Amino acid sequence: MENNTHNKNKYLSIPTCNVCGDELIIQYSMVQDPMTNERFAIYKCSKCGLGHTFPQPEGLMKYYDKSYYGSRHGLTESYCIKRRMRLVSSAMKGSNGNRLLDIGCGDGSFLLAIKHSGWEVTGIETNPNLESTEEFIVRRNIEELFNCAPFDCITMWHTLEHMQDISTMVSQIYRILKPGGILIIAVPNNSSFQSKVFKSKWLHLDVPRHLYHLYISSLQCCLKTKGFVVKNQRYQELEYDLLGWAQSTLNCILNFHNVFFNYLRGKKTGYSRLVNITNLLIGIFLVMLFLPIVIVEKLFKRSGTITTIASKDAV
Repeated sequence: MENNTHNKNKYLSIPTCNVCGDELIIQYSMVQDPMTNERFAIYKCSKCGLGHTFPQPEGLMKYYDKSYYGSRHGLTESYCIKRRMRLVSSAMKGSNGNRLLDIGCGDGSFLLAIKHSGWEVTGIETNPNLESTEEFIVRRNIEELFNCAPFDCITMWHTLEHMQDISTMVSQIYRILKPGGILIIAVPNNSSFQSKVFKSKWLHLDVPRHLYHLYISSLQCCLKTKGFVVKNQRYQELEYDLLGWAQSTLNCILNFHNVFFNYLRGKKTGYSRLVNITNLLIGIFLVMLFLPIVIVEKLFKRSGTITTIASKDAV
């Protein structure tokens, strides 16, 4: 009973928007974490639309198990890395710089691959098991890199939504990016069709690991207020978008959360073989079923994910 009272008291004082400082209003009163079964609320800024997970847990590491940092893309890892490398190459076309920083580098797979293509790379990762190697340097936070700046390109592949203070983070990125440098941010798109369909049961809300929930408008607002110029926005990361539809549907119709998603990542689900096979078969069927919808939502610029390319100054 004491814990319930404590949680209720936390909700009595709702902070203002982390980006624009405007009032927050309730969007979802209860979103469940499938890992711990704890429940959180999401508040939305009435001006820029930025969603805030509330309350923010004081200790976040307990919400990240060991498997979170490795094999996050499972069967699609090679495809995902190659796509991101092509995107960096395209965004940096015409630039002579080759210093890249990846914030939230996970197990370092992307850094290792792009290093072998000629980049000088550095990573930031809070995972205590990931250390600097002969291949690349890893730091625990961005402040450790202030004396190593500037970087020509900074990437954040689905990490901005995990930051405790995204406004400060974007300001710090601006500080260490060279003039004319490129920032690439990929995030779940709360402006997407699938987000509107599944609401509080959408896979990519992923509370409380996702502390913020970005709309197209809120991401642009955050970047522009910190001095960045948005150059381009790309819609759709196929595996994320298909899983957004398929796994969210499975979570609505079956009482086993994220089994299909975890099975594809090679992560132990904790369920019986029958449950795993059932989720796998239905999941594959749903992926095929939703493929045309994923194509349509990209045409309408309402995909489940969005990748924004911004520069430090107008080019």
